Amino acid sequence: SKCRTGPLDLIFLIDSSRSVRPFEFETMRRFLVNIIRGLDIGPNATHVGVIQYSSQVQSVFPLGAFFRREDMERAIQAIVPLAQGTMTGLAIQYTMNVAFSVAEGARPPQARVPRVVVIVTDGRPQDRVAEVAAQARNRGIEIYAVGVQRADVGSLRAMASSPLDEHVFLVESFDLIQQFGFHFQGRLCAIDHCAEGTHGCEHLCIKSNGSYTCGCRKGYTLHRDQRHCTLIDHCSFGNHSCQHECVNFPEGPRCRCRQGFELQSDGRHCKARDYCNGVDHGCEYQCVSSGSSYSCICPEGRQLQADGKSCDRCRAGHVDLVLVIDGSKSVRPQNFELVKRFVNQIVDFLDVSPEGTRVGLVQYSSRVRTEFPLGRYGTADEVKQAVLAIEYMEKGTMTGLALRHLVEHSFSEAQGARPRAQNVPRVGLVFTDGRSQDDISVWAARAKEEGIIMYAVGVGKAVEEELREIASDPPEQHVSYSPDFNTMTHMLENLKVNICPEEGKGVTELRSPCDCESLVEFQSSALAALGSLEQKLTQLTARLEDLENQLANQK
Repeated sequence: SKCRTGPLDLIFLIDSSRSVRPFEFETMRRFLVNIIRGLDIGPNATHVGVIQYSSQVQSVFPLGAFFRREDMERAIQAIVPLAQGTMTGLAIQYTMNVAFSVAEGARPPQARVPRVVVIVTDGRPQDRVAEVAAQARNRGIEIYAVGVQRADVGSLRAMASSPLDEHVFLVESFDLIQQFGFHFQGRLCAIDHCAEGTHGCEHLCIKSNGSYTCGCRKGYTLHRDQRHCTLIDHCSFGNHSCQHECVNFPEGPRCRCRQGFELQSDGRHCKARDYCNGVDHGCEYQCVSSGSSYSCICPEGRQLQADGKSCDRCRAGHVDLVLVIDGSKSVRPQNFELVKRFVNQIVDFLDVSPEGTRVGLVQYSSRVRTEFPLGRYGTADEVKQAVLAIEYMEKGTMTGLALRHLVEHSFSEAQGARPRAQNVPRVGLVFTDGRSQDDISVWAARAKEEGIIMYAVGVGKAVEEELREIASDPPEQHVSYSPDFNTMTHMLENLKVNICPEEGKGVTELRSPCDCESLVEFQSSALAALGSLEQKLTQLTARLEDLENQLANQK
């Protein structure tokens, strides 16, 4: 009976080397004819090709040559053995590259028609077979290796497909080769690649008209090799609306939040886990949830102390600090607000008080205006409120005029600066975003001659040469620059390190207590302190009298 296997491309690769004696080759002819008589041959069924090899390879007839058994049998009977060496590897290479080509009658790979080759040999190959056989198997060719008499079992196993016990056969003589014929014919009649697991499909094998196709599970798409499956990249479509991350799953995309955040009920937005809420964190400035815990942070320019809760302040020494900020039209209103916030971040790390650090501020454009002098405010909060209330001037950039005002007015005792005799450091910080419209050299030099420690902060189109001319030496410590108003907060740490005096730096110079000048200075300071105490005592007395009068009236 005919074996109705469905479409199949079958090639017989026959060893016709000199070791195969004439009567043995005749037995092989009968073996081929008997198998072909049991096959369902036709254009849409089984295609058969026969190749003989020794030291060379010869196609007896290709896959697409005949579709009648009579024509095939006639061609098989006409084979003249080559009677030379045994180049089995060369024959496999030819079968893979030529015999199974579409031009030779093989169905194209996308048709998914099984490709089978039966190798019949009686000796050891004279070339290498393992590598080329592996290439053939990787291309989807199923290999049966049939050894007769003197055949090398190791070579047979190196050529055959898995499982080896179903694809390797060794018979004692050519007379017994029909045993393989019966087994092979039974195998062809029951080929079910999906059931046997030889299909190579990653997910699903689907039987179809005697052959099979590969399919994928939901959420995957078939790769162009028609075997493997790829997860559909829904996230790349760009319509997931995830705030943080989009992750692909077979059932579709899902949003995922970074560590320390929780996905909200809408499945898209993320919210930081609030570990600070309900916890007595003890942070001096601000508690921030991070990961699975929380931490304390300090304002820009201030550092967290060893207790992990409190922030440091510039407490060592006294400073008279005047900030000179550019209010020209090139700054623009929104950036001027950023400048004000930057100034307040500087104030945050200073110990502002009448006895500690005093802060004054000057704004300039085409003219100069003292927004508040050194002696006006005694706390950081008062200074910060005054900074926020400053109105933007606009117009030109007269930096030289501003430097003159700084030298002649801002550090005068009338403006709140402490007397030079107290040796309180005088610090000027000039903030600008562009080239000055007047000369700065004279008053920049004069400021440093007057002992003012000058810092220059530039943003955007500020000119480096002008910044270095304004600043004290070394410029590396006294010049800061940011390309953009939004990123200038990185300069705070540098300013803090340099403006905030270190322990023992910027305090009153130690002198001999017997020195005449020291005695006079001490006397002046003592009298001033006594006068201040007397004034406060008078105010307190008046307050007490007022309270007593209020109590008397209530009675």
